[in-house]
Amino acid sequence: DGDPAALATLDEALRIVTAVMAPYTPFITERVWQDMVRSHDPSAATSVHMSPWPTIDEAVIDDTLTEQVALVRRVVELGRAARATSLVRTRQPLSRALISAPGWSNLPDDLVAEVAAELNVATLLPLAEEAGDLIDIAVKANFRSLGKRFGSSTPIVASAIVADPDLPRRLRAGGEVSLEVEGLGEVALESEDVIITETPREGWAVASGNGETVALDLHITDELRRLGLAREVVRAIAEMRKAAGLDISDRIRLRWSTDDPDLTQTLDEHGPYIAGEVLALDFDRGALEPADYVGSDPDLGLQVALSRM
Repeated sequence: DGDPAALATLDEALRIVTAVMAPYTPFITERVWQDMVRSHDPSAATSVHMSPWPTIDEAVIDDTLTEQVALVRRVVELGRAARATSLVRTRQPLSRALISAPGWSNLPDDLVAEVAAELNVATLLPLAEEAGDLIDIAVKANFRSLGKRFGSSTPIVASAIVADPDLPRRLRAGGEVSLEVEGLGEVALESEDVIITETPREGWAVASGNGETVALDLHITDELRRLGLAREVVRAIAEMRKAAGLDISDRIRLRWSTDDPDLTQTLDEHGPYIAGEVLALDFDRGALEPADYVGSDPDLGLQVALSRM
């Protein structure tokens, strides 16, 4: 019952890997072929060693998608780095993240949604729209880079860089800009010629690298805090399912109990979400009556009784 597109991609990848590994690991690949491929595709070759050798289909190569996914991965890495510096746990949802990266505005909605899900934020917005309110930007010249091109004129170029407050925005937008320098006229500057330092203001976490920036809004409302607590409950119940020896697909009946009013409100408010995540077809507050498994999470102040359905 997983995502059909994801399962189809996994199936294709495993078929190809199994086929190309066959000459080197003939027995395990044959077992995988019989169990995974032949079991649901009778038209497949009777043996992996009789299957056609995989060939390249250049028609499915999408360079634009490759670049976009590479951007998504870099942005997610920066977002996780910002999370690490803020000490806000990953399970705690945040209201928004602001992104500054060349090509970000061209990303399709499904990839933007993927970034939001990976960073656990509700919305993603361009950083440039609100950067002045979130971070203090300091600009200085990279003398090592400039010195190779401008020699003794490097200090003059450096002064012009510091004097242009709009330079960071123009570099983000185009990657290369022209700058009017006294005595030299217009000179071309690239991102490595300028060192931009962005210091987050209170309530924000910022991570930057290679001209790309992610800023996380760390202001946590009561609603966001309870949603984060609900995800901690999901984690705790998932561990209890494992301790009870349940299979990953087993549906359960669950009763919970707590003396914490805040946790009670969370479980009432996010009960359907928690039930769906832990595969509880029957999820309610009640006495911890005899069950297949009874467990607790002292940190959360939660007691749970669950039974396989």
